[in-house]
Amino acid sequence: MRVLITGGGRGIGRATALALAGPGTSLALMARSKTELEATAQEVRALGGEASVHTVDLADPCAIAPAVQAAAASLGGGLDAVVNNAGLFDMRPIEAMPLDFWNRMLAVNLTAPMLVSQAALPALKLGTNPVIVNVASVAAETGFPGNAAYCASKYGLKGLSEALRCDLEPLGIAVRTVYPGATATTIFEAVDGDWDLASMDAPESVAALIASALKPGAKNDLRIARSGA
Repeated sequence: MRVLITGGGRGIGRATALALAGPGTSLALMARSKTELEATAQEVRALGGEASVHTVDLADPCAIAPAVQAAAASLGGGLDAVVNNAGLFDMRPIEAMPLDFWNRMLAVNLTAPMLVSQAALPALKLGTNPVIVNVASVAAETGFPGNAAYCASKYGLKGLSEALRCDLEPLGIAVRTVYPGATATTIFEAVDGDWDLASMDAPESVAALIASALKPGAKNDLRIARSGA
């Protein structure tokens, strides 16, 4: 299996890489930090998988297509799956939200998944049971205070997934969306607030959900089962 994972250096992306790692799996890991990507790649190789590293700022739309093309080339030209996992999270009340805050949130959380998917299409058409998995959020279905930009980006990602499904399923490319809750990663270190990481989803739980989304016949929308739900 040949898989491109954005945000593959830490958090959910790293956990997904390790969940998929093993003999017969080749991963292309994409993010800004080469150091983090290399560390994850080493862990993947230790588990018997193959991994290549591709540094890119997903907020730069001009950088995405070349990075995706390089990633596909490192996997022999074809892709069986793309996991659009990279994302930003931060909070601003609407009355104190600069336009550049809004623009960067949408650039990484919404525009980048579209551009990555678009650039990956030639390689996906060469894949086996090809699939795109978009990592959304419960914030794609429920609004939260101080999260106008984040919620808008994730609601948009949900809509993008549903529209891409209409376009790509006739081509044999599945499009699936996962909806994790707040997940205990380092993303909260830079966000003001009293965050209870122990009450959040574990990155490994979300990674297991993503791995299940890659399987033929999986549901289009996947959520972590919760007690009482």
